[in-house]
Amino acid sequence: MEVEQTALPGIGLRHEFTTRSGRRIGIVSHRTGRRDLVLYDPDDPDRACETIKLNDEEADALAELLGAPRIVQRLNALHSEVEGLVSLQFPITPGSPYAGRPMGDARVRTRTGASIVAVVREGQVFASPAPDFGLLGNDVVVVVGSPESTSAVSDILSGG
Repeated sequence: MEVEQTALPGIGLRHEFTTRSGRRIGIVSHRTGRRDLVLYDPDDPDRACETIKLNDEEADALAELLGAPRIVQRLNALHSEVEGLVSLQFPITPGSPYAGRPMGDARVRTRTGASIVAVVREGQVFASPAPDFGLLGNDVVVVVGSPESTSAVSDILSGG
């Protein structure tokens, strides 16, 4: 799929693509941080028939809803391409020694060689969380690594 990127001087950046059914969709990312979802007229791809202004929270929610299934699909495809690589999901129980602490405190990658590639919280996916990302009880971490390293992550997250 081809995504066109256009600089909008003084405004920000516009990304547009055409769906398989022929609908043109765009996202305008303003310098202020606001994003607009733009649906173009099917008969005139230069005319916007609908513009939906999204605040940060709404843009994040939309990205998570659209991105979560794609992350899982990509990880599943990666499994078939790389022998010995697995991705597993582990819950952070409320009693975990890392509930309420930054993810980096667990030093998962350093201790096991596996990587936490996402955290799922109440249906929202946080992809590539930074070490200062705070883990909460009932979060689910998505871990990628070898079977041995991901098993070690489970032990760390449950027992320290």
